[in-house]
Amino acid sequence: MKCPFCKGEKTQVVDTRENDDGDSIRRRRRCLSCDKRFTTYEMVELRMPQVVKQNGKRSEFDAEKLRTSFKRALHKRPVPTELVDVAIDHVTQKVLALGEREIGSRQIGEMVMKELLKLDKVAYIRFASVYKSFQDVGDFADAVEAVRKSPVRRKPPVE
Repeated sequence: MKCPFCKGEKTQVVDTRENDDGDSIRRRRRCLSCDKRFTTYEMVELRMPQVVKQNGKRSEFDAEKLRTSFKRALHKRPVPTELVDVAIDHVTQKVLALGEREIGSRQIGEMVMKELLKLDKVAYIRFASVYKSFQDVGDFADAVEAVRKSPVRRKPPVE
């Protein structure tokens, strides 16, 4: 760490403290050249991968786009917002856990479908119809049959 005053390259850590949340470390340093003190902060930097769309374009991962997709699929469905937040967090954590620099939008779509299937089967069918570009009633029938055969995970509370 270079000294911000004299640009000396030799510094000594005098004091180290973790912040209250435990997500950063404050270090008090002393320059061995000019003897001045300064503070540095150390924190984890997580970088989400770039999303590669079907047309080859790349964009930043955006959790708000996930939220929009979930909202559209769950429109007028009895699913609590807290469960939607958990599902979005699951998808985000899975994407992050892959540790890749890039991820295909199709892969994210599959993750969203799995989460929607756990939340609400009607929302799953809605999302799947757009995501898989259903062309006729037979496509819907196949999807409904697949949902019927899937194990029941959770029933949302009826309000």
